[in-house]
Amino acid sequence: QPVLTQPPSATASLGASVKLTCTLSSGYSSYGVGWHQQQPGKGPRYLMWLYSDGTSNKGDGIPDRFSGSSSGLQRYLTISNLQSEDEADYYCQNNAGIHFGYWELEGVGPAKTASGWGGPGSCGKENQRSLSQLALTQPPSASASPGASVKITCTLDSGHSSYDIAWHQQQPGKAPRYLMYVSSNGNHNKGAGIPDRFSGSSSGADRYLTISNLQSEDEADYYCQTWG
Repeated sequence: QPVLTQPPSATASLGASVKLTCTLSSGYSSYGVGWHQQQPGKGPRYLMWLYSDGTSNKGDGIPDRFSGSSSGLQRYLTISNLQSEDEADYYCQNNAGIHFGYWELEGVGPAKTASGWGGPGSCGKENQRSLSQLALTQPPSASASPGASVKITCTLDSGHSSYDIAWHQQQPGKAPRYLMYVSSNGNHNKGAGIPDRFSGSSSGADRYLTISNLQSEDEADYYCQTWG
């Protein structure tokens, strides 16, 4: 599986620029990455998909201050004219949907720090929010007893019923953890170490995540993602 690495830190001042570097492992130079932003208490927000040739496909409403570029194994996110609202966690994800890089941008003002994190994170209440620029809808929450099962639904908007999605889990204070990729035909490709209790399926525009034999560690936020 592709590995993403990044330098441990970067600093910049309010109004300045910061450049975050996501480095793919050898042999994956043709891979694109997705960049996401997560402000405190909110779900991840899709910023852009960045291709190996340096072109990018930005999400709706993403300011021009955010730009992407590529060079070899490196995938860059540049944020210009830093604003206070840019204080957030930033994630990069490869197009295998498996690993996240992680930066925490904090203290926007005299100094701004981006701290690096190189591995997958890990996810409480079964609720879900969208990582995508496409319209994904789902119930706000679900609850079940330990040992029971819960089925979470992610519904693609009209015209996108053929799209595949990825499911991620996020425990409080941790980075998202990739669970699985669910295709439109219901096939799913799980991440390393994901228990058999987690399964995926599809029906029309709906993409499902089923968690059986619920455990206390399953209490988390769950996100569905599509790349458009």
